[in-house]
Amino acid sequence: MKKIRVFVAGASGKMGQEVIRTLLKQDDLLLVGASDTRHLGMDVGFVVGAPRVGVDITGPLDHEILIETRADVLVDFTNPQSVLKNSKTAILAGVVPVVGTTGLDESEIEEIRALVAKERVGAFLAPNFSIGAILMMRFARETAKYFPHVDIIEMHHDQKLDAPSGTALKTAEGILEVRQPMVQGHPNEYEKVKGARGADIEGIHIHSVRLPGLIAHQEVLFGGLGQALTIRHDAFSRETYMPGVMIGIRKSSELTNLVIGLENFLD
Repeated sequence: MKKIRVFVAGASGKMGQEVIRTLLKQDDLLLVGASDTRHLGMDVGFVVGAPRVGVDITGPLDHEILIETRADVLVDFTNPQSVLKNSKTAILAGVVPVVGTTGLDESEIEEIRALVAKERVGAFLAPNFSIGAILMMRFARETAKYFPHVDIIEMHHDQKLDAPSGTALKTAEGILEVRQPMVQGHPNEYEKVKGARGADIEGIHIHSVRLPGLIAHQEVLFGGLGQALTIRHDAFSRETYMPGVMIGIRKSSELTNLVIGLENFLD
């Protein structure tokens, strides 16, 4: 059986380490490289608390290391400042980027889309790799057909860089596919403190909470006549995302187009 060759960018980060620990347990996936600005030259096995695996952490990602390792897929859990450059580097090297870092704006996504079309090398962007979160978004979209009044509260650890989260934005996009833009709340309401009602996306208010002790949590609150409905998802550890990441790697390895969202790979 031919194994899928995987390179991990952001290997020393919390998500990167979890990805590596999971990769090492897979029979059909092979870790061939790891990059980060920390733990340079250290065997990645030692970084994640495993025995030596024979893969040392290199510095910032470049074209040559992807060619040298003959990677099929690049898994990127770095940061919004690096992910666009890393994705373009991967595509130009004939490697499919699997991106779990949120924060790309529409112009950057279009830049990736154009490069994918030119090079005929696929790319996969996932606002959330949690299967539970994907189901939450699916249920929220269905509920909005009957409960158009909705607020989204997303809660993450205090080191998260972007707000709102990619998951919250993706949830709102799904709702707006089945619900018309509308004014929500009293038409003459005013904010005594600016931002009190959260970000407004065509009438959907999104509230971002950043506190230590949290991992990733989201509530979608629906209100109707005499009733309310809450759909909530909680991620209590980074292991939550690993089944989705492994699906992303396996499904993306032969892509020749841009795919956005893990839901596209779920039956």
